[in-house]
Amino acid sequence: MAVSMRDLDSAFQGAGQKGGIEIWRIENFRPVSVPKSSYGKFFTGDSYVILKSTALKNGALRHDIHYWLGKDTTQDEAGTAAVKTVELDAALGGRAVQYREVQGHETEKFLSYFKPCIIPQEGGVASGFKHAEAEEHKTRLFVVKGKHVVHVKEVAFARSSLNHDDIFILDTKSKIFQFNGSNSSIQERAKALEVVQYIKDTYHDGKCEVAAIEDGKLMADAETGEFWGFFGGFAPLPRKAANEEEKAVDSQDTKILRIENGQAEPLEDVSLTRELLDTNKCYLLDCGLEVFVWMGRNTSLDERKSASGAAEELVRGADKPKSHIIRVIEGFETVMFRSKFESWPQTVNVAVSEDGRGKVAALLKRQGVNVKGLLKAAPVKEEPQPYIDCTGSLQVWRVNASEKILLLPSDQSKFYSGDCYIFQYTYPGEDTEECLIGTWFGKQSVEEERVSAIAMASKMVESLKFLPTQARFYEGNEPIQLFSIFQSFIVFKGGVSDGYKKYIAEKEITDETYKEDGIALFRLQGSGPDNMQAIQVEPVASSLNSSYCYILHSGSTVFTWSGSLTTPEDQELIERQLDLIKPNLQSRAQKEGVESEQFWDLLGGKAEHSSQKIGTEAESDPHLFSCTFAKGNLKVTEIYNFTQDDLMTEDILIMDCHSQIFVWVGQQVDPKNKVHALTIGEKFIEHDFLLEKLCAEAPIYVIMEGSEPPFFTRFFSWDSAKSAMHGNSFQRKLAIVKGGGTPIIDKPKRRTPVSYGAGGRSGVPDKSQRSRSMSFSPDRVRVRGRSPAFNALAANFENANARNLSTPPPAVRKIYPKSGTPDSAKLASKSSAIAAMTASFEQPPPARESIIPRSVKVSPEAPKTPDSNSKENFMSSRIESLTIQEDVKGEAEDDEGLPIYAYERLKINSADPITEIDVTKRETYLSSEEFREKFGMAKDAFYKIPKWKQNKLKMALQLF
Repeated sequence: MAVSMRDLDSAFQGAGQKGGIEIWRIENFRPVSVPKSSYGKFFTGDSYVILKSTALKNGALRHDIHYWLGKDTTQDEAGTAAVKTVELDAALGGRAVQYREVQGHETEKFLSYFKPCIIPQEGGVASGFKHAEAEEHKTRLFVVKGKHVVHVKEVAFARSSLNHDDIFILDTKSKIFQFNGSNSSIQERAKALEVVQYIKDTYHDGKCEVAAIEDGKLMADAETGEFWGFFGGFAPLPRKAANEEEKAVDSQDTKILRIENGQAEPLEDVSLTRELLDTNKCYLLDCGLEVFVWMGRNTSLDERKSASGAAEELVRGADKPKSHIIRVIEGFETVMFRSKFESWPQTVNVAVSEDGRGKVAALLKRQGVNVKGLLKAAPVKEEPQPYIDCTGSLQVWRVNASEKILLLPSDQSKFYSGDCYIFQYTYPGEDTEECLIGTWFGKQSVEEERVSAIAMASKMVESLKFLPTQARFYEGNEPIQLFSIFQSFIVFKGGVSDGYKKYIAEKEITDETYKEDGIALFRLQGSGPDNMQAIQVEPVASSLNSSYCYILHSGSTVFTWSGSLTTPEDQELIERQLDLIKPNLQSRAQKEGVESEQFWDLLGGKAEHSSQKIGTEAESDPHLFSCTFAKGNLKVTEIYNFTQDDLMTEDILIMDCHSQIFVWVGQQVDPKNKVHALTIGEKFIEHDFLLEKLCAEAPIYVIMEGSEPPFFTRFFSWDSAKSAMHGNSFQRKLAIVKGGGTPIIDKPKRRTPVSYGAGGRSGVPDKSQRSRSMSFSPDRVRVRGRSPAFNALAANFENANARNLSTPPPAVRKIYPKSGTPDSAKLASKSSAIAAMTASFEQPPPARESIIPRSVKVSPEAPKTPDSNSKENFMSSRIESLTIQEDVKGEAEDDEGLPIYAYERLKINSADPITEIDVTKRETYLSSEEFREKFGMAKDAFYKIPKWKQNKLKMALQLF
């Protein structure tokens, strides 16, 4: 589509050059930029154009354009907004998706930009209305709907507006009431509280009372009576009667119309396939609630405007009050649009050139406008990061029929393609030990053993009260987390389990199981010593690849082969893997192009081979879905512009990153549904809701609320305190909105996951367990490559006669306390205390924070005389002594004028609570002595530590 300068409105020059939101209001038929301070404020008499630009992982920008029409806007203004939206898309290169938003019926995507809600104000600019001036507060009644984005609509202030299905907010001069219909969900009630907070902050300067009224409770308390008093007293509510608008449920068949000379002509008796759409035409797809405008790449700007006008005419009918118009450009169709067709090819040969965008960019550049954002950025290449601490303890079992067999440490990273495995990895978390329990299925493994592996792994997770993360991996689709945990990972052909042997016997298949004295070829891959793999492949020349290194052995004869495209880092892996596959044997190095005849003879002669690196599924921009699963059926709804607050404790949510799937399970989910979490992930992949050709063997993680691992939390601006909250979503937010703290009553303590040994359960891994890195910091950079110093160190640990000195030496592993005993928590604290005390002897602490480990609770008792045989008791007592002495020296006076109350009366769950206090600062009402007793420090020292640490200590004492 050719774009000329006359088609561009000056207001749009430079738009969409970076991520974020930009808004224009239609004034005198022209778009006028709205200041950022007014974003989210809409007037009922106006029309607006909203541009949302999103930076993608590949460095490009995705654009969504919305035009919002207030209920009192004029038809001319609405038409101008529609036309200007098409022009803005042209300025952005003609690839944006465009949405028509009508007040009261906005899309969830649009509402997600303005959390928690939008409440349009009376008035307007271009329509001639006068903006409402500040006046005496007017009592208003709102109906609130939605679990993840909230639709707010003002309704008549009358009893007849109330019903049992929805949530209502009554905004009075001195108090805001939230009325929860008896049929509303906990999630809807929690979301409505965000609207209450918004009204409180926006219209009351944060200074008014808040009350929650439950439908069905008569005059149980004074607030309930006060609420009904505004409606003339209590009276039972009738059942909700659907109004005519709500009865107009979309039931019509999908229709397609072609735009000819500005008129929409229905196409009769045609099949909805991609081939029906002509790149030189525009079409309307009428689906009832959605009306799509499809614009071919070769259509002109005027043709696109005509198509938009035809769509506007279509939705003005009385039977389409809620219909949305969604305009898509050929080659950039939405998932929703494509799903309406009987068939849609994965890729379409559309000439999507940069011509339009380039011409626009050139025009703007001549005017001195920075056009960097208009040009497609180069893809950003990133090396995947594991986002997991790799210093933990690992145990691996091979599945044999319905049993699992614990592998020796020397064998736990050697897998067979015909077998299934279960692994448990326990590693240091932020505050406690974290655990990952996973299954790995070889390509040749049998279904019976896969089912058995899942059942046994699920039982392990369930026995640990669902605290561990559960994972399901398939050979060839392993994520970086697995490789980083195992560090060295070898996959042999064949299998040793009874299931595999039975299968090949029944099928009369040749057993290809790896034999040390036979011929075998291994492809080496990975990025370094902490992430390297050896995969056995067919011992033929066609298995070679110029981008990889290989190990070939036949009995005691060993060759190494380096492809012409390999790097020194790739070649270093050869030495490390030789130590694991064929140690203590001299190898003969071969380089591509100068191989010996004996090398080719072992492979059966020369043959053509690939040079292309084996591709892996790239991680895409994440999508979050809310889901319901009943009777084997899965339904999902996408949550746009998601945040951590969208992880509601009553829900099961799915995070789709294309290369892997995360199923997040809230603590308040019915236990009967928790056990289906892995099935939900599999169903999601099967349905492929985003039509992205999801791999059926993509990794799946099941994550429990409160146990979120770093490789999941990285998708959010994560606040650990939020994931530690307890109670349902409504209770959590009600305490905050009312000015109180976070309820943590009956918060269960996280326990250290146990390890399942061959002889039963044990909290301490077997002494023969594989050693890990001595560094407990996930941020520590591992040393890659070899150096004389490294080889010298390795020589102290390895056989002096061994040829390869490049394998990392065994390291001291971290010993975890038994979790099956009542004293496990104390033992963990003492271990932390020992580590902290040792550090204090080695280096003077710069501040008090380094003396007191966060896991140590200091007792006010006098330190006991250390037992000469107990270094641990001595160090713990020494820490107590140092802490108390410092507190005495730095003790501050009590806050002037504040009354003092006993701790038992200040707790959140006190049986005799104090009401006339600042509930956000309960600790300030403690006496100095009791403050030091509970917190282990004086008040002045407490207020010097970071705010989040203060809140964490207060939460532990039920004072926040």
